[in-house]
Amino acid sequence: MSLNDPRWGDDDPRQRPEDASHGPQQRPSGQRPDDGPPDLDEVWREFNERLNALFGGKGGGRRPRGPLAGGSGGDPRRVSLFIGLLAVAALALWLASGFYKVEANERAVVLRFGKYVETTEPGLRWRLPWPIESHQLVDFTGVRTVEVGYRGSERNKNLREALMLTDDENIVTIFFAVQYRLKSPEDYLFRDRAPDETVKQVAESAMREIVGKSKMDFVLYEGREEIAVRTQALMQQMLDRYQTGIQIVRVTLQNAQPPEQVQAAFDDAVKAGQDRERLRNEGEAYANAVIPRARGTASRMIEEAQAYKSRVIAQAEGDAQRFLSLYEQYRQAPALTRERLYLETMQQVFTHTSKVLVDVESSNNLLMLPLAEILGQQRGAGRAAPASDASQSPEDLLRDAVSGAVSPQSSGVASPSTGLLDRARDAVRTLTRDRESRP
Repeated sequence: MSLNDPRWGDDDPRQRPEDASHGPQQRPSGQRPDDGPPDLDEVWREFNERLNALFGGKGGGRRPRGPLAGGSGGDPRRVSLFIGLLAVAALALWLASGFYKVEANERAVVLRFGKYVETTEPGLRWRLPWPIESHQLVDFTGVRTVEVGYRGSERNKNLREALMLTDDENIVTIFFAVQYRLKSPEDYLFRDRAPDETVKQVAESAMREIVGKSKMDFVLYEGREEIAVRTQALMQQMLDRYQTGIQIVRVTLQNAQPPEQVQAAFDDAVKAGQDRERLRNEGEAYANAVIPRARGTASRMIEEAQAYKSRVIAQAEGDAQRFLSLYEQYRQAPALTRERLYLETMQQVFTHTSKVLVDVESSNNLLMLPLAEILGQQRGAGRAAPASDASQSPEDLLRDAVSGAVSPQSSGVASPSTGLLDRARDAVRTLTRDRESRP
């Protein structure tokens, strides 16, 4: 017997008792005699018939059976209960679809019939289910990057974006990147149709304006950081004016160079400039080494001249004062002063000679006093000068020795006594030591 046969699993139909008034005996759906297998086709057909009965359809030529069937064989209360349960389950599922989760780095923008309602913070949130309300998640704390003049690396150049004109009518190639994040998710979503593209266009426009007001050397060398800062400030002003809800974090100037067509000539110009700076620095270093030395030499010569001037003036003033003093003494005692001047002059003249000429009042006025021999004879003995003569000056000792050794009446070489010779020796020794100690 086929499984599609509605009598599959029944006993022999010829042995079933039949009721004359009601026809063949009916059994409830889902029950089978002698615990036989269920009739799947019958179960499916009854399910379809019940659905058709609920929605006003026909039973397909066979009356529905079972406790949920309408008519004389079904209970309306059970049907209403079944429908209520289905409605409650559908409503629960619809309300549960309003739950959503916002991550820590995100913000959720809630819309009601397409109109902005609120911005929710991270966590598990609930809104009215679709189609009443909906939400959009936006990465709020993440930093986004826009590259201008290149893509990924400097090898992938975009000259249309990179070539810019400076204030001195030179063309430079600039590659830079802009990092930004969101500060207002609702403005980012609804104020601008393409906010990322807007950031790129604003960055290019701001950089061209700043470069157009700067010199080429300033852009290529010392002004790179300043240009980046000024570009960031100008971009932020423009984006705030457009109400894009974007905050510029940093503008990084990757590279700034002249165009490739003039790179070789520009390198030569740069090398010439570097040589000029090097030579200038060398000249300044040489000047810094020579000028202070020359200034020091000049100062030293000036000081020496001032010292010589002061010394000469002081010496002249001293000589004049000494001459005035001598003149005053000469006025008081002319003869004594003449004798003293004569003796001092002769002392200075004969200081470094071994012979002494003594002028005496006699016919033989040139007498030789052999002081050198006398000193040579007495040098080994090492006798000290008498204590009684210590108070006399060397000139007085010498004068006394000479005057005592040679008398005015003598006519030959003097023969001094031992005491006079000792006094002469001591006087000469004292004079010699005094002269050597003088500057």
